[in-house]
Amino acid sequence: MITVRVEMPVAPYDVVVGEGLAAEAGAYVPRSERAEKVFIVSDRTVADLYLPALSEGLGGLGLASLHLSVPEGEEAKTLSVTDALYRQLAVQEAHRDDLVVALGGGAVGDVAGFVAATYMRGLSVVQVPTTLTAQVDAAIGGKTAVNLPEGKNLVGAFHQPSVVLADVGTLATLPDRDYRSGLAEVAKYALTLDLELLDILETDLDGVLERRAATLEPLVARCAAAKARAVAADERDRGERLLLNYGHTLAHALERLESYGGRSHGEAVAVGMVFAARLAESTGPAADGLAARHIRLLSSLGLETGGPLPAAADVLAAMRLDKKYHGGTRFVLLDDIGRPRVVEGVPEDAIRSTLEEMGAA
Repeated sequence: MITVRVEMPVAPYDVVVGEGLAAEAGAYVPRSERAEKVFIVSDRTVADLYLPALSEGLGGLGLASLHLSVPEGEEAKTLSVTDALYRQLAVQEAHRDDLVVALGGGAVGDVAGFVAATYMRGLSVVQVPTTLTAQVDAAIGGKTAVNLPEGKNLVGAFHQPSVVLADVGTLATLPDRDYRSGLAEVAKYALTLDLELLDILETDLDGVLERRAATLEPLVARCAAAKARAVAADERDRGERLLLNYGHTLAHALERLESYGGRSHGEAVAVGMVFAARLAESTGPAADGLAARHIRLLSSLGLETGGPLPAAADVLAAMRLDKKYHGGTRFVLLDDIGRPRVVEGVPEDAIRSTLEEMGAA
């Protein structure tokens, strides 16, 4: 077991990484003496796999446990699902000292966290991520949100969890595609903020691909530590935390244009990172070879690095709807591996040219 501290100024919390944590959850969850109920939010697939163990693990808290079911994936992140959760909390007479637990992937963590942030102006939330993407990224840092048809994560709030329990044992049941999607986020940290993590990916590839707990615990913990440092320095996404968006500017545009039903988030991020590397090569000062190294790493993890892209004009229009757009498109670019920077107002001609080089119409 590895514990990573997220040193928030007001309410610091732990990210606990280990195997079998769901069944021991009660030992790590802070509890208000006035709490009466715990509301576990998950989709049915995850509930079938992990709800019994988690409920047993929370049993020691002495709280009444209720399961609130949501749809799978991005279909959970809608205002209609949020409304249904609010009303279930109201019917069950939830109050401000009760606890919300998000059990599942990033989508469940987002919607459960947003509901916890806004119901009665704030309930405590515990994140129990069951996907690699959520364990290394989405469950940490307090970003909660739901989507609108016009774009991803446009309605949200910052609401830090009281603890994150990253049970790497849950990764054994992930479908291959979901696991590879999570590896894209791991690669993001390795390429931008943690060269030792890059070394793990390149020297212990078998352990990563075979999902060995001995490899996954330090891998997830290193990602959590990188995220924790960025969040503690910049909770509201105005400085250092922006570096965590590497590959995401194009990724969010692709997800929107594909109506969240095409590439997974990680698959889109993988393409987005290759795009960003090519853009950095063409606009400088990155040297030739940066994109090729991205492609070698991501391909070794089983991720596509190209594929059909929508028309460049459509991608540019989608980028303008990104919540971080301000008078121009913002990108995180690398001067070299491990040397990221935020670049404001990248010229649309350069973006269009790079998109066209990658096959966009």
